[in-house]
Amino acid sequence: MLFSTAVTFGAALWIEQVGKEEKKKAKRIVVAGILLDLGMLAFLKYTNFMIANVNALTGQNFSMLHLILPLGISYYTFQSLGYLLDVYWGRQQADHNFLKYALFVSFFPQLVQGPIGRYGRLAGQLTAEHSLDFHKIKHGLERILWGLFKKMVIAEWAGVYRQAIFADPDTYKGIAIFGVFLYTIELYGDFAGGIDIVLGIAELFGIKMDENFRQPMFSTSISDFWRRWHISLGAWMKDYVFYPLTLSRPMTKLQKKAKAAMGRKKGRFFTIAVSDLIVFVLVGLWHGANWNNIGWGFYNGVIIATSGFLADTYRSWKDRLHINDKSKGYHIFMILRTYLLFNLGEYFDCVNSVGEAWKMIRYSLTSFHPSQFLLISSGKLGVAYTPYALLTLAIGCLIWFVVSVLKERGTDMEKALSRLPFAVEFLMFLLLLISIPLFSPMSVARGFIYAQF
Repeated sequence: MLFSTAVTFGAALWIEQVGKEEKKKAKRIVVAGILLDLGMLAFLKYTNFMIANVNALTGQNFSMLHLILPLGISYYTFQSLGYLLDVYWGRQQADHNFLKYALFVSFFPQLVQGPIGRYGRLAGQLTAEHSLDFHKIKHGLERILWGLFKKMVIAEWAGVYRQAIFADPDTYKGIAIFGVFLYTIELYGDFAGGIDIVLGIAELFGIKMDENFRQPMFSTSISDFWRRWHISLGAWMKDYVFYPLTLSRPMTKLQKKAKAAMGRKKGRFFTIAVSDLIVFVLVGLWHGANWNNIGWGFYNGVIIATSGFLADTYRSWKDRLHINDKSKGYHIFMILRTYLLFNLGEYFDCVNSVGEAWKMIRYSLTSFHPSQFLLISSGKLGVAYTPYALLTLAIGCLIWFVVSVLKERGTDMEKALSRLPFAVEFLMFLLLLISIPLFSPMSVARGFIYAQF
């Protein structure tokens, strides 16, 4: 973290000193800064992945390196790189105070799983004067409790059954499809709950961090989904990878060739599709150094690229079939379609190999026996507690669904809660506090999934 902070801090000051007059020199500085900062991440995170692939291709047996991935490295590397590029592009002035800049890079709540902060929105808050604010402290504590409920009750119970199904797919093949749905619930509850805790902790100090989720399960397309899920990573990739890549010289040349071969409209979109594909492969790599994650990123990129190419075709189909795309029924259909497409990609995200993913897909299509859930043990209480655990999970998901519907309809939950009598609000969150140890699994809670990245 110190290396990343020092490199980007020094490079930004040097770029400011060089000024706009020496563009080539400033470009060399920013490239060097990116290579040093990103190179550290690449070495620690992807070296053994490259060695394994070289061994597989050449038949050699090069030894793996014993590397420990530093906590939060993907988050603070991207955060510091964003600052460096903002200074290079003239969006921000370079920070001349190393300690203040280091505070921006290392602000503790966000290190484990984000959100990836932007210098212009976060750094000033960290050094501004703050006073104790009862409303912010109350709302921050409430949000922490809500995040713990998502993580400890919903995500942990979903994880108990998902792990059992995927650990022994040949035994539980009749509920393979539920394993994937449970993984989505686990992943969403774990990550969104963790972000609620992060934002709640920050609010205790008077810091307003960027939201990282906006009801992604109500998305009407995969593109819409990625504008709602892990918002800070998607926005970072859009601003610092997608736009520079699309406007780069090689892409400009490719666009000219594509326009000549495919026509102006499709030719223009061709380079956007290629850029989307590259971005999502990088997003897959960001999630983990293995081919499963690369395939998962490629899958999402292909869907988004294909949807763009077929946009006119889709409109033609709707006209021919007299489909009203403004109707509530069509809106619900699009939400369900997107949810199924997302879950199909999750087959490749929650197993250890592509072969295992195809096996689970095959089981999902050929076998269906929901009663197998009752054979899965629910921690120390065993199989006898399984129906109650499943009911707990279902009620937890229902509560979360109702809150999400209210937010999707524009309800500001913070203001809505503040309008309640204090005694009612206190009772609601006292019950939430009690429910966390009372209804969570009896086993020790696992760490946050996204802390691994």
